[in-house]
Amino acid sequence: MEAREQLRQLLKQRSFLYRPDKPFKLAAGGESPYYIDCRPVTHNARGLALIGGIVFEMVRGLKVQAVGGLTMGADPIAHAVAVTSFLKGEPINAFSVRKEAKEHGAGGLVVGDVRPGDRVVILEDVITTGRSTLQAVNGARDFGLEVARVIVLVDRGEGGRAAVQEVIPEVDAVFTVEDLKAV
Repeated sequence: MEAREQLRQLLKQRSFLYRPDKPFKLAAGGESPYYIDCRPVTHNARGLALIGGIVFEMVRGLKVQAVGGLTMGADPIAHAVAVTSFLKGEPINAFSVRKEAKEHGAGGLVVGDVRPGDRVVILEDVITTGRSTLQAVNGARDFGLEVARVIVLVDRGEGGRAAVQEVIPEVDAVFTVEDLKAV
């Protein structure tokens, strides 16, 4: 079974929850009969290996110095890509965009091995409205990073991708919610 199908099956088994009788309340504010929690897969050894390989192939050739996004959803994905890229001899660093700037230490919203002017890809685990993805894009841009593309692990298909495309035209999803619903 190819890596993409293995990852789809893992997400279906561990991350996709369906409860039509008692809908889930979403962070975006609405309710839905399904909920996608990628953490059981993005914090799983096999899941990380699969994600690292798949997303690395998606960013390979984009001439980016780093991948990252809003902590904590993007962090394991970025780290998986960074390790995979190093092992393949094409190192790409990882970074995080904090939800709020720290007032102590070095402070700031962006942490990691990036410098203003670096070309980056913003990562997201699940996109619904696009609000958190845009928060990551804006934080990266405010730091001085050039955002080349956005890659999401799962697109819920609720308008988030289109909202982000108004700011960053290149938005790719590894999977859609329909991929996870499929048999």
